[in-house]
Parts: sequence; C-alpha cells; structure tokens
Amino acid sequence: MKYLIVGLGNIGPEYAETRHNIGFMVLDYLAKKFDAQFDTSRHSFVTEIKTKGRTFVLVKPTTYMNLSGKAVQHWLNTLKLPVEQMMVITDDIAIPFGKIRIRMKGSAGGHNGLKHIEQTLGHNNYPRLRFGVGDAFHKGKQVDYVLSKFSDDEQIELQTLIEKAADSVIAFGTIGLERTMNQYNTK
Repeated sequence: MKYLIVGLGNIGPEYAETRHNIGFMVLDYLAKKFDAQFDTSRHSFVTEIKTKGRTFVLVKPTTYMNLSGKAVQHWLNTLKLPVEQMMVITDDIAIPFGKIRIRMKGSAGGHNGLKHIEQTLGHNNYPRLRFGVGDAFHKGKQVDYVLSKFSDDEQIELQTLIEKAADSVIAFGTIGLERTMNQYNTK
C-alpha cells in the first residue's frame, strides 16, 4: 500500500526552520530516520520510505506555498492514488504551539497552501495534519510571524513535537485515519 505525504513549506535558506516550513521539517525528520535522500523532481523534492509493509512517498513542493496544489495534483496523478491515501502537513496559527490536529477534511482556514490545493483539486476532502504554531503576533504581523523561526522556548519542545507528528504520519498509513485521529489529536 502506498501513501503520499505532502509537507508544505517554502524553498530557500531564508525559509528554513520557520514556522511556515513545519511540513518540510516533519518530512526531513522522517527521511533522516529512514536514511532516505530527497531528489529533485517535478514541482518537488521527493523521496520514499518503507515501513510496516507500507510505502510513503514524501513530497516537499518546490512551487512555494501559494502554488502547492500543482505538486499535490502531479503526485496524486503520477502515483494514481486517491486523496484518501494522501496527507498534507501544514502549520496552523489557530492552534496553540505544541498541538496537532488531524482531520479527514476541512477548510483552508486562511492558509494559502491549503487554499491552492483546494482550488486545484476542486474540493477540500483530503486528510491533513495541522501543526499548531500559535498566534503570538501583533495585528498585521501574521506573515512576519509565520516566516520567523521558532522561539528559544519553543525550540526546547520542537524536536519532540516533530517526532510525534512524524509518528502520526506512519500511523495514518498503518492503523488508518480514524484511529490516528483518536490517538494523536491533542486537546
């Protein structure tokens, strides 16, 4: 069984390790854990990992956040997978830092990457993991906030949270979405 895991982020060193790139960070952790290397491919950096009888195709779009749907559509078509076998990992300012929320479907919630995926697919019925990055920004400073690095206090917990998110991705492919939501969604 094959799964497409799309971690959203922006390419370039100026975006590395920013809140908006948490999707990339989770996939980087998974690739490192399974000793996999990303290759440049169409609209993406891509690699595969295998565990527990499943194959996970990890995709980091190179289209920048606002055009993430291009990579999603390309890889769904290339792999001939239904959207139920895809999970998108993204940051979410509406969720407190340290919490993750996995859903079967949902609105873009103002997130430009999710908006473009929804526009491209023509619906919002696909699994997603929203990684809470908090909302500690002043009015009008949302862009600066999501494009900034995690604070020193957040850095203390960040690696453990990334590992938890990565574990939930593997669970999605092995125990199914509903059981994964029950196990990993945090209050």
